Amino acid sequence: MDLVPALEEPLKKVVGPATAKVMAEHLDLHTVGDLLHHYPRRYAERGELTRLADLPLDEHVTVVAQVASARILKFNGGRGQRLEVTITDGSGQVQLVFFGRGIHKPHKDLLPGTRAMFAGKVSVFNRKMQLAHPAYELLRAEGDEVGEAVGSWAGAQLPIYPATAKLESWKIAKSVDMVLPSAQEAQDPLPPALRDGRGLIPLTEALLKIHRPHSKADVEAARDRLKWDEAFVLQVALARRRYADAQLPAVARRPKSGGLLDAFDAKLPFTLTEGQEKVSKEIFDDLATEHPMHRLLQGEVGSGKTMVALRAMLAVVDAGGQAAMLAPTEVLAQQHHRSIVEMMGELAEGGMLGGTEHATKVTLLTGSMGAATRRQALLDLVTGEAGIVIGTHALIEDKVQFHDLGLVVVDEQHRFGVEQRDALRGKGKQPPHLLVMTATPIPRTVAMTVFGDLETSVLDQLPAGRSPIASHVVPAEDKPHFLARAWERVREEVENGHQAYVVCPRIGDDADEAADPKARKKAAKKAEEEATAEKRPPLAVVEVAEQLARGPLSGLKVEVLHGRMQPDDKDAVMRRFAAGETQVLVATTVIEVGVNVPNATAMVIMDADRFGVSQLHQLRGRVGRGSAPGLCLLVTDMPEASPARGRLGAVASTLDGFELSRIDLEQRREGDVLGQAQSGVRSSLRMLAVIEDEEIIAAAREEAVTVVADDPELERLPALRTALDALLDAEREQYLDKG
Repeated sequence: MDLVPALEEPLKKVVGPATAKVMAEHLDLHTVGDLLHHYPRRYAERGELTRLADLPLDEHVTVVAQVASARILKFNGGRGQRLEVTITDGSGQVQLVFFGRGIHKPHKDLLPGTRAMFAGKVSVFNRKMQLAHPAYELLRAEGDEVGEAVGSWAGAQLPIYPATAKLESWKIAKSVDMVLPSAQEAQDPLPPALRDGRGLIPLTEALLKIHRPHSKADVEAARDRLKWDEAFVLQVALARRRYADAQLPAVARRPKSGGLLDAFDAKLPFTLTEGQEKVSKEIFDDLATEHPMHRLLQGEVGSGKTMVALRAMLAVVDAGGQAAMLAPTEVLAQQHHRSIVEMMGELAEGGMLGGTEHATKVTLLTGSMGAATRRQALLDLVTGEAGIVIGTHALIEDKVQFHDLGLVVVDEQHRFGVEQRDALRGKGKQPPHLLVMTATPIPRTVAMTVFGDLETSVLDQLPAGRSPIASHVVPAEDKPHFLARAWERVREEVENGHQAYVVCPRIGDDADEAADPKARKKAAKKAEEEATAEKRPPLAVVEVAEQLARGPLSGLKVEVLHGRMQPDDKDAVMRRFAAGETQVLVATTVIEVGVNVPNATAMVIMDADRFGVSQLHQLRGRVGRGSAPGLCLLVTDMPEASPARGRLGAVASTLDGFELSRIDLEQRREGDVLGQAQSGVRSSLRMLAVIEDEEIIAAAREEAVTVVADDPELERLPALRTALDALLDAEREQYLDKG
């Protein structure tokens, strides 16, 4: 009795090849099952209109509205004509424009008083919101049953699907009608006892109710059920990973007294904060067990994570092992290497492991090192000469061998896949202990989903000697004199002996784009799109640096830093900036993490609306690292009422990273819960909103732990096993894509 294939049936057999092609390319929907899980984003009540004032700019939207007026205007001396239609929700208005030959049908259809669904991209033209050439579907009046355009939606709830310019919501709805009968065959992954215990409806019923609800209660019941599926299957995956990890053996690494760690602590110029003491104890307790530690260390920018991690590394060296620190970029690996060597002083100048004078060797390994340096570094690792190694992905390569790897510290985890972590694990005689550090504050629920296979420690006190940072939004478009004042402030900081960063979203030396015709075409197309949306391309480092050096910052030493520079050049620029020879550094987000120049007090972020909330918070953490107060200016052209300006206002109003990460998640669209950077499992969350659904996630985690402890291989729960395999396959594919 093989029922699964009904949901695995390719869409082209059901909805036809043309529609299926668009669904595959634009919505990543390939099978009947995929379409059944493409849930409506929201529902419009029959007779209710969409609030037009809240529409997001630059996004594809579907709205239900009423036509207020329509007129044909001539331009080009009467040669061209356009149709302008104003639609309303009763209070706000949006302008629709149609051009050329395409105006006759809408002119006939969109008579004042008509209601319709409209779909298109929102842009701003002459400071008014508009939709250019939107697609539309007329809605007949209540009593007018003849030719009901919205056919299957006899219920009071009109489903509005996440759609694209190529395929409108109402066309998706018609395709869903064709696949709904297959919902009968969906396999229910929730164990029956859990479903009954939590009062959840069966999966088939939930699928029917989410797509074709008759009431708000239907939608609620369906959502609760579908959220549970997502939360539970994901938590089972994580619980199984934790279960498997707990079975692994590891060498217990107990710090010995009178060793490297004690010598290091003795020469520290300050005492550890209470938080650092507490977290260190949690880490040392984990290191002393015979199963590998898996711990996530979260701390605000500058809370002293590196110090805590370094002490753990020294403890492992004392216990006869080696410690490796993995950084996401070369700039960062060099930076960590420099600061660790500085912090350790002569303790980093060791000859042999376990030699009497407690010192050890601290080695750097990155992809762009010269052959001779690299050979020496590899040799130091395999002989055990180097107790501590700091490097980039180059550490994971097959050639790299350790004498006895005891601890791996990963900086900024979300840039590494689980597979990369596993590859490093294989480098030890037994799996090494693992400590993951992140400066991106993560709300508890996200920690339970993204880092669900790790225990969590949080450093929430800032060490003494840190200064507050004042942040302000600079509306360059509305108030150009604010921008002029921003550059004056930078000058003032430099005149007071400090330094400044200017951050831009783009590099701008499009040399490599010019060489590659495909990239050139893409860039031209993007420029054209941005021009039509009245949006200029993002500001670029190279151009901004030139303009500043010639204009508002002339006479100051200005240098550039970006990811496409040669590693040696990057390092040289960073050294000059750290030494205070360069006064202003114009950079891309390569400075986002770990760059530490205490004398830098000001940061101007250009086109700040093009960065995410947590990214802005990370960038801002580069200033105010010394005793002088920091200043962060967020420059934007976005109009005051836009959501982007709201985001920037939030960043300016608080320095609390946990608060901001909440705002960040709430502001993002449902599908993009954790941003592309943190891909993997997360792409599977369609219905679960990580923040609001904290209770479901916590409850699902408990249920998952019980199920896995009782039946680790899920032999008695075949439908759950199938759902889990599907989730893990998707995750693996994502990983392979990232390569």
